Amino acid sequence: MKLTQEQAAIINSKGDIRIIAVAGAGKTTTLIEYAKARPDKRILYLAFNKTVKIEAERKFAEVKLMNVRVETAHSLAYSYIVRGSGYTIKSEGYKINEIVDILNLRGLKGKHAESILATHINGYLSYFCNSAPPKVQDLDYEDVLTDREAIEFATKYKKDIQYQTRLFLDKMNKGEIPITHDFYLKKFQLARPVLNYDVILFDEGQDASGAMLDVFRSQEGVKVLVGDSHQQIYGWRYAVNSLDKLNYPLYTLSTSFRFDQDIADLASYVIQWKKLYSNPLLVKVIGFGRSRKTKSRAVVARTNAGLLVKAIELLIEKKEIKTVYFEGRIENYTYANEGASIYDILNLYTGDVGRIRDRTIASMDSMEDLEEYIKTTGETQMGMLVDVVKKYGAKIPGYIKKLKDCHLDHDDKEQADMIFSTVHRCKGMEYDEVTLTNDFITHDKVVKQAENIDKVNIQKLSEEINLLYVAITRAKSHLYIPQEILTGQQKPIPVLKRKRVSGAATKGENYVYAGERK
Repeated sequence: MKLTQEQAAIINSKGDIRIIAVAGAGKTTTLIEYAKARPDKRILYLAFNKTVKIEAERKFAEVKLMNVRVETAHSLAYSYIVRGSGYTIKSEGYKINEIVDILNLRGLKGKHAESILATHINGYLSYFCNSAPPKVQDLDYEDVLTDREAIEFATKYKKDIQYQTRLFLDKMNKGEIPITHDFYLKKFQLARPVLNYDVILFDEGQDASGAMLDVFRSQEGVKVLVGDSHQQIYGWRYAVNSLDKLNYPLYTLSTSFRFDQDIADLASYVIQWKKLYSNPLLVKVIGFGRSRKTKSRAVVARTNAGLLVKAIELLIEKKEIKTVYFEGRIENYTYANEGASIYDILNLYTGDVGRIRDRTIASMDSMEDLEEYIKTTGETQMGMLVDVVKKYGAKIPGYIKKLKDCHLDHDDKEQADMIFSTVHRCKGMEYDEVTLTNDFITHDKVVKQAENIDKVNIQKLSEEINLLYVAITRAKSHLYIPQEILTGQQKPIPVLKRKRVSGAATKGENYVYAGERK
């Protein structure tokens, strides 16, 4: 294959390196060529998740690269810690009421105190297991909270939260209770494993856990770290940007083969918003994509709630589509499971409390009570479901049933009239046509926060911009974006030269368009 100069430089490099790869830059292809140039080396490729792992295994097998082993951080840790150990796995993690029971948190003073305490214990567990320090007490949990009420509670009960977190970890370590995926990854890190490979390729380094980064950087083999700081979107899961943590020689992949220069310019324009409050490393995105027939059409949202609202609008209210597909399957979305929290919230909202299954929600006296609990715990996902319940009320069960009835199987995904996904679920995906919902951060909000940057969580603000960047760069040919995201004053957008157009997902709305001409 014909390589770009940037690709050739990476393939011919020696020693540890960092690679910043923009969206659609062919990083997997580059890593395959890198491995092909080293047929005598034992190579480990660390993929971000199981979906990427399966795809990478297929691609390495196609070119008959038998010297490459593909794993995720968790699959590697599982084989090292769990297999043959007698441990059992708590696949879905622990619910709040389960933590209350296991730690016997009953009888605490204060309204819903045991549930609030258990929520913070759960957060501390996740923070520790995904971080590099070897001891719980090495971390200040309240430092990663953003909601004022949550910080106040965590500070007031710091010793209790820390003690109970250590007790819960001890119970998992002794096998008294099933272990979580995060736990065995942390145990893997603390075991100081030696990975017997000549080269380790670490993908999506901008969203690495601190625990796995510690494992990676301690190995003797050549280390290749790949990622994009502007695609870091898992800070809420305590991920760290390892591209900033390691000072290896820096290489770039700046040419995207996914989309044209129109979309590339829009993506660059959004990333430059960060210059309002910081001095970010900016890589010019070069769009080298070619026009193609539209086969896949997708709606991409910032939140589950925003996605559900748009799906209901297009399928049920406007009847503009007849079939749907939700990335990750509709059953995996929190609002799509029978008995999941959206139904419990709905039953609280309608006063049908006898049908509430979740014990925490069942303990609430009213929606106002629930909303106060959400503020104290920082449970933003539950807050989004409250917004949906308030919008649609008793119509929700029928609406979700309709979405399920019109949902296609995975093999028929591209036959769907519209694919629906949050940004997190479509990371690494691409679609011919993409329509964004209006729940992303706007240029005006960035400007306002930048004016009071001393009072703003900069990491969280940057991640909101990253989410918009990742959403934009899922589009291969056609992109619809709400005008208000780019500016609230209806000013002209510097990088959008196409006229406004109207598609099935945008009829009657104030959208602008970028990409190949329709």
